[in-house]
Amino acid sequence: MLFRKSFTSESVTEGHPDKMADRISDAVLDEALSQDKNSRVACETLLTTDLAVIAGEITTTGYIDMEKVARNAVKDIGYTSSEMGFNWQNFSVQPHIHSQSTDISQGVTQGEGLHSQQGAGDQGMMFGFACSETPTLMPAPIYYAHKLTEQLSHVRKQGVVDYFYPDGKSQVSLSYDENNNPSNIDAIVIAQQHADGVEHDKIQEDIIEHVIKKVIPSNLLDPMPTLHINATGRFVTGGPHGDCGLTGRKIIVDTYGGYARHGGGAFSGKDPSKVDRSAAYAARCVAKNVVSAGLASRCEFSLAYSIGVDKPVSLDVNTFGTNTESEDSILGKINSEFDLTPSGIIDNFDLKRPIYSNTSAYGHFGREHPDFTWEKVDLL
Repeated sequence: MLFRKSFTSESVTEGHPDKMADRISDAVLDEALSQDKNSRVACETLLTTDLAVIAGEITTTGYIDMEKVARNAVKDIGYTSSEMGFNWQNFSVQPHIHSQSTDISQGVTQGEGLHSQQGAGDQGMMFGFACSETPTLMPAPIYYAHKLTEQLSHVRKQGVVDYFYPDGKSQVSLSYDENNNPSNIDAIVIAQQHADGVEHDKIQEDIIEHVIKKVIPSNLLDPMPTLHINATGRFVTGGPHGDCGLTGRKIIVDTYGGYARHGGGAFSGKDPSKVDRSAAYAARCVAKNVVSAGLASRCEFSLAYSIGVDKPVSLDVNTFGTNTESEDSILGKINSEFDLTPSGIIDNFDLKRPIYSNTSAYGHFGREHPDFTWEKVDLL
């Protein structure tokens, strides 16, 4: 059985430069899907001081105003003043887009290529995970790290703390008891961008009262964890002005916080024909249903594909000794209840909708949202 004495996971806010890049890439994807549900999109964004470069391959019958999409995404995040180091109204947008390779397209289009069915958009392996540590069946360290960054953005946007800027990060180090249950948080790290001239003591006081104590259960704060809040003493220069942002650079934040394995493929900016994204969503659904059905209290499900081929080349389930029936039996149920072909995943989870901007921050898994169809637990 998997046993951890302690584990650490991090999260970042929507105003972190990497997450801004993810948001723009997913906003481009949403705009394409809203006009043409069969759009093929592989969009990457790079951000630095006053500049967004949008590059990749897009095949669609629609028209995407890249500058408008990028500016609206940044505005929604909250970069509304040049004092923050980035302003939605005056950064340069440079698109560099071409169509999807016809060699790839024939492999992921039904009736073309060597196989009659829609194949995977690339080779690769994907992992899904679930455990009974939290109500959303996510590992506790990443669950609470996301809660902290969501709260940082909430108090900023609601004006509860009026000097916060959009960039921010959290990190949670959590201890487990002898039964492998979360016992207490050992350390919390928070870095929050702020307006110039605000005293460090004031920032620390507001983060403790309006963020940490609002989202972390009191039993996990007993004893009070070590707190590192803006540990350099100042965080005024942030966002793309403080650090370059790039799509797909926060894949561990996007998934399980390092608690479970990751196949390596990023999600944002990719349409659902890319199994890096869609099959990882399906794998999460499989693992979550195994745990929800009481077949195990921890489950990691993995699968792999060949480009152009519809059926996975391998499937595996690992319950870390927590299973209530054999893993072979569990795998048999998965095989009978889940269509894990690319077209089956897309159809079953209705993935050709413009839903992806909502996934671009605070994790793709473990969130209660009607568009996150891969989180449903009624399949086993």
